[in-house]
Amino acid sequence: MSKPKRVVVTGLGAISPLGNNVPDFWENLTNGVSGADRITHFDPSQFRTHFACELKDFDVKEHLEHNTIRRSDPYSQYALVATDQAVEDSGLDFDEMDPFDTGVIWGSGQGGMKTFEDEVKNYTQRNFKPRFNPFFVPKLIINMAPGMISMKYGLMGINYATVSACATSNTAIMDALNYIRWGKAKVMITGGSEAGITESSFGGFSAMRAMSQRNDDPKSASRPFDKDRDGFVMGEGAASLILEDYEHAKARGAKIYAEVTGAAMTADAYHMTATHPEGKGATAAMKQALNDSELNAEDVDYLNTHATSTPVGDISEIKAAVNVFGESPDHLTIGATKSMTGHLLGAAGAIEAIASIKAINNNLIPPTINTENIDEEIPSSLDIVLGETREKNVDVVMSNTFGFGGHNGIVVFKKA
Repeated sequence: MSKPKRVVVTGLGAISPLGNNVPDFWENLTNGVSGADRITHFDPSQFRTHFACELKDFDVKEHLEHNTIRRSDPYSQYALVATDQAVEDSGLDFDEMDPFDTGVIWGSGQGGMKTFEDEVKNYTQRNFKPRFNPFFVPKLIINMAPGMISMKYGLMGINYATVSACATSNTAIMDALNYIRWGKAKVMITGGSEAGITESSFGGFSAMRAMSQRNDDPKSASRPFDKDRDGFVMGEGAASLILEDYEHAKARGAKIYAEVTGAAMTADAYHMTATHPEGKGATAAMKQALNDSELNAEDVDYLNTHATSTPVGDISEIKAAVNVFGESPDHLTIGATKSMTGHLLGAAGAIEAIASIKAINNNLIPPTINTENIDEEIPSSLDIVLGETREKNVDVVMSNTFGFGGHNGIVVFKKA
């Protein structure tokens, strides 16, 4: 069997609560800016939580044609806009490539939530007369985002969607990585998008009491590892990565951001919404990702944690990290970017992949903001970046994601 091909990242694109392109996102991330504020998409006063990390100053009409907007849900629109940025950044010319050499694997945790909500509202308001939009199903289904990306660029290779709740994007990245490794594609577009700040989605999470209720100070609500954390802050947006066979990228003189060295997934097999209390599945996934990368725990400089600011999840992840790296790893720095972006659900892994790659490129680790008093269950010997960005040589980053249903998805990036 031939040796697996090396896979590198050659293009990045993002629209996020911290900026509608990668440079703005990175600048605000490293400046410790919070993307949280009172919700504008609907009146949140009827809910326990009144705030989220929405996109700001984003007008889809400036990016997509009217017919595309009319026929797509916002989660697909976000995917298209972020991917436009990534493709342009990569310098790829798909007209010069075999269309079967490039595929798209894209993720979303909820898909067309706004479409579903709007159609059901219309149905009830019409006294249950069935006059559904003919684009209802195409706009709703999660695989439509990769489908629309492929149609826009004429890409005829591997094409599907992944769904593993908040581990979704890392699942997509892992699959894209492996298809290139196996020689099934030369280029893969991958990432995730989410447009879940809707009344029904928000209401569901609110009923679970999963979200922070710090309505008096939204910007400080997401506080990973803090003893007073009270839940996550919902976010929205998309991030797109161009993964490419290293030899193909080198031959065309591409700019290479980082290498994707490995990834892994496991299941907790424990609970519908809670992570395993001892981080059993997360520990295994992190170790498997290192093994897949042919790296040791001591090689990892930065652990980009999932850390949603929930009471149970943050502690179980720290326990897993201790299982993998030890209680006093002198080489490892830990950070939690959701303190600024909020939780982008199915897009979380993709936006955090970009944060990880930019950390490698700039030798900077973004801060964990809002965390004032570290939970007593967290070993004080762990180096968690608090308050301000840290300068550090970053060669290897492990990026964690965990999702409802017990899904654990880990990806490892290395300086090229």
